[in-house]
Amino acid sequence: MAQPTEDPATELASALKDLRLRGLGRKITQSNLAAALDCSIALISSWENATATPPAERLDEYALFFCTPGSIASKPHRLLPQSDLSPAETERRDHLSRHLARLRDAAAGEAPAPGVSSGDTLVGRGPWHFADGDPEKAIVIVCPQRPQRELDVLPHADPADPDHSALSRLTDIDALLELYGHIRAVNPDLRVEFRNVRELTSDDLTGHLVVLGGVDWNAMSRDVMRRSEAPVTQISENDPMYRGCFRVTEDASKAYAPLIEEIDGRRVLVEDVGHFFRGPNPYNVERTVTLCNGMFGRGVLGAVRTLTDKEFRDKNADFIEREFGEHDSYSVLFRVAVPDERRVVTPDWNNPHTVLHTWSERSE
Repeated sequence: MAQPTEDPATELASALKDLRLRGLGRKITQSNLAAALDCSIALISSWENATATPPAERLDEYALFFCTPGSIASKPHRLLPQSDLSPAETERRDHLSRHLARLRDAAAGEAPAPGVSSGDTLVGRGPWHFADGDPEKAIVIVCPQRPQRELDVLPHADPADPDHSALSRLTDIDALLELYGHIRAVNPDLRVEFRNVRELTSDDLTGHLVVLGGVDWNAMSRDVMRRSEAPVTQISENDPMYRGCFRVTEDASKAYAPLIEEIDGRRVLVEDVGHFFRGPNPYNVERTVTLCNGMFGRGVLGAVRTLTDKEFRDKNADFIEREFGEHDSYSVLFRVAVPDERRVVTPDWNNPHTVLHTWSERSE
């Protein structure tokens, strides 16, 4: 059983603040939440600072408010009648209500119900939670395909081969498996699927879109970078190790390349450069597109792990909130350490040595 990592009252306060900042996929101000719950801003603040414990009925209101994007569809924000909730929203409300009740019981020194863990949950939390996701439409992870010259010599790469695996045609599989499982855990009511970039359909492009890998083997990465306002471009060179850099377009002197060292007569990658971008989906601005990129596969995996690794995901999510606030488009370039050729160290965006460049913009 997971053990609490902080004081129960602080854990409840953190959960309430996390819901306000990220529970519906965007930041809700204390004043807007207070108006929806018909209480004072000071009361909201006291609950988030653990100086007061909200009564059970207030937590039920939190669960009702944060179970549906309908709560913030208009201003002033409001609590919807429970009869207006979809089955998926009703299930999410019930889950949130039970989770917050367990945290409150722990904060009040009351034992949870038998068989119920008071440990934290991934469900409905963090930047990979898509509160406005459509249960009928998948969150699609777009994966790069190996070049044909590699497929021609790869065992079982032919779809007609009885031992063929579709994954064998893809690159960045480590990043895919890490991210696919995390997004499914956070969004249990939504479909999460992955696509070979060569097999995308028009329908795939109009939901929440997650793009893995660089511009060489993933045409979607090129298109997303071209259509975004982020002042970052990826320069590709035809060399297996010195393959290019990320460049800040508004200042050509800011170019960030992986660190390659000569070790025992071999060229070895000791530090990659990762790129994380999120903004409105250019094919449907009501949904998002997220790019997890790197000069090598190590950088792609590092970009994914920033917000999935248990040790760093909340810290890096706090960095996003602190650095970008209510901006819905943002970009981070950062170092990804590879200390022994094999292991990728999850980047800590709160370390100023790690972050190379940031940018953000708020949509009108």
